Amino acid sequence: MLVKLMTDMPMSVEAQDATTRLRVMKHIVEHGWTTSVALADEFELTAAAIRRHLAYLLTAGMLTTRSQPVSLRKGAGRPAKEFAATAQGRQTFSHAYDTFAISAVETLHRLGGDEAVTQFFEARFAAIEARFAELRALDADLPQAEALSIALTEDGFMAGVQPVGGGEQLCQHNCPYPSIATRFPQLCTVETSVFSRLLSSHVQRLATIAHGDGVCTTNIPPSTRKEDR
Repeated sequence: MLVKLMTDMPMSVEAQDATTRLRVMKHIVEHGWTTSVALADEFELTAAAIRRHLAYLLTAGMLTTRSQPVSLRKGAGRPAKEFAATAQGRQTFSHAYDTFAISAVETLHRLGGDEAVTQFFEARFAAIEARFAELRALDADLPQAEALSIALTEDGFMAGVQPVGGGEQLCQHNCPYPSIATRFPQLCTVETSVFSRLLSSHVQRLATIAHGDGVCTTNIPPSTRKEDR
């Protein structure tokens, strides 16, 4: 049974603000240039609230700004201001996000053990499974491995497929959660299990970023390619 995290103490305003800024930075890092209006809509914040968070991040050197390109402007008037992460912002965010995420999963582990952590990771990969199914439904001729690589790339894994011998290799050039995967190897185990299920094959994990390799590599045996077509 998945443990529901609860607390008797309400979160302080300072903690709420820090959590919101972390979520805002994550969105900006993943999506690039964006406006305060788009961010307010994304996080259901008032214009004043999102401006306050953006001002804090700008002062901290984590964001930079520009006028919205002409090609993206809607109507006349003053161009909207767009925000993107600076190099310092990306580095600071990465450290802060890793610390926050690891702490959250460690708390989950203390309350529910390995089973709760595994279920949490399975829920996380459900979005990739859903996108995979959507891609295959839109194009029945799309190979399973290609559909998986697209779904992974859209989720930040920078994946690609290349032929090797009689089979294929799925390569992920980025891992959005390297620190979590290092601390909790269940993440890679769940990921590999999802790959096997979606590709209808017993895949083999050859390398992982969490173990210090430069890329996550998964071998897909030849049988998958034959069944896939």
